[in-house]
Amino acid sequence: MKARFKMLFLSAAISALMFAGCQKDGPAGPPGVDGQDATVYYSNWFYPSAWAGVSGDWYFAASAPDLTQDIVENGVVLAYCWLAGDVYEGSSVRPLPAYAVGANWSFLIHQYGSIEFTSDMFAPPLTTGNKFRFIAIPGNIPALKSGTPGYRSARELRSMSYKEICRLYNIPE
Repeated sequence: MKARFKMLFLSAAISALMFAGCQKDGPAGPPGVDGQDATVYYSNWFYPSAWAGVSGDWYFAASAPDLTQDIVENGVVLAYCWLAGDVYEGSSVRPLPAYAVGANWSFLIHQYGSIEFTSDMFAPPLTTGNKFRFIAIPGNIPALKSGTPGYRSARELRSMSYKEICRLYNIPE
């Protein structure tokens, strides 16, 4: 009986770990070089539970297993924020880096598999009402390869609005 209970508990724990996480694979992207679909990765919205740091240098880190060395070095990583009380061109979603609500907001990838969102506010930023997310576009997607139809450079992607990026890669907003 004890062995059966342990096995049931172990199975439940493994199942929970497999289904937990903050990342989703995006929908199938444009056909890849070899005819395979290319995947664009995007996170759920991150809601900071606490900010670390000091006045003028606040941050919170989030697990981002899709930010592999290959994607970071050869693809494009875009990050966005929605800040409480902010209104920006009819949409409250801002591309990062940005200046809003009296502070600079940005992101950095301090190690593969993790992302940090930053702010230079004097007081710690709010933990409620603010949310952050990233979209990772691998470098093997034909739309990033020059000379292919529909080519978009990293610069062009960074200048597109959040809604345009979501539409381009079929990402739920």
